[in-house]
Amino acid sequence: MYPELTDEALTDLLRQNDPVALETLFKRYYKSLCHFCSLYTKDHEIAEEIIADLFIKLWDSRYDASILKLKNYLFVSAKNLSLNYNQKKRAPVDSIEDLELQQHLFQDEETPFKILSGRESYKRIVAVIDTLPLRQKEVLLMSRIDNLDKHKISEILGISVRTVETTLYQSIKQLRLLLKDSNSFNIGS
Repeated sequence: MYPELTDEALTDLLRQNDPVALETLFKRYYKSLCHFCSLYTKDHEIAEEIIADLFIKLWDSRYDASILKLKNYLFVSAKNLSLNYNQKKRAPVDSIEDLELQQHLFQDEETPFKILSGRESYKRIVAVIDTLPLRQKEVLLMSRIDNLDKHKISEILGISVRTVETTLYQSIKQLRLLLKDSNSFNIGS
């Protein structure tokens, strides 16, 4: 084991086919990655499988790895693998009772107008968020959609907590301005 080596040095050793470097990285990040992944999957056992697969992929791609910041790479990969798992996991209605319950809820609360206006609002907000600068968009989505705190965002993106706070403030301010402009544009049309 190489507990004293930096991530960069361990990445170099990985490229040189050193399995002890992988073991060191595994011991360094496994628990925190599993915890992070389980925030998305809501299942610790699934999170452990996803992270084990992530380290297998890291080993398999060790020769062509152009990873600059390993910690960021691992956390972003864990997030993406978790989101992919959640997408695959979504199954159609499990039973007739569930279908009847969903139809009942739909008939009682949702009208076509509510559904359409909700979709339009959502599309408009997503379109406005897409116009934000990349870093602002990342921080905003991690904070508001992924519900990550500023310390976790700082850790994942490799930036200071203060930078996360400032970027989040700027993105929300910009989003409000853009939505306000978008509303006045739509009213005038």
